[in-house]
Amino acid sequence: MNGENPPSINVALEPSEEWKGLLGHGETILWQGRPDPNKPITLTTFGQMAFGLFFAGFALFWMLMASRAGGFFWMFGLIHFCVGLGMSARAILWPRIKLSNTWYTLTDRHAFIATSIPLQGQKLRSWAINADSVLTFDEGPPPSVGFGFETVKRRNKKQLSAIGFERIADGRAVYGIMRDLRHRDLARTLSEKDNTR
Repeated sequence: MNGENPPSINVALEPSEEWKGLLGHGETILWQGRPDPNKPITLTTFGQMAFGLFFAGFALFWMLMASRAGGFFWMFGLIHFCVGLGMSARAILWPRIKLSNTWYTLTDRHAFIATSIPLQGQKLRSWAINADSVLTFDEGPPPSVGFGFETVKRRNKKQLSAIGFERIADGRAVYGIMRDLRHRDLARTLSEKDNTR
């Protein structure tokens, strides 16, 4: 699907075999896509990469100085050197590896994010799209659509992290579908409240 012709929430896609048993009764798939893995290097990424290189450089300097004393003591610095290089490589490669192994699905009830990352296995997570959903739209390019938040632990601190479909070509259309689903659920909720009075 492309951004020029926004999909309608009345159009359902035929679910593949792997979706059997995962969708609710009558739940239909409205959109599926994948993120663009070519994420640009941000200031945060550059900072992480620079810190890793500094760490590796300091370890290399230490190994050179320790090697002058003779023996194999200098080899203890290899661990720190490799850790520093690993930190730099992870800062650049991890976002691309993660996005390259991610799939998105939107139904008339849920947003699904499936991942199959090496050494981490396959995971499928879902979030309800209803009247309580907080939707956000980031123009990009490419656009991203947010629909929730989760608490993550970073450096011994708990922070809120946004959840959504990152870097999708037809983000504007997907945001429109989600907004329509939220409005539809809100209208149904208000109608049910009126009927109970």
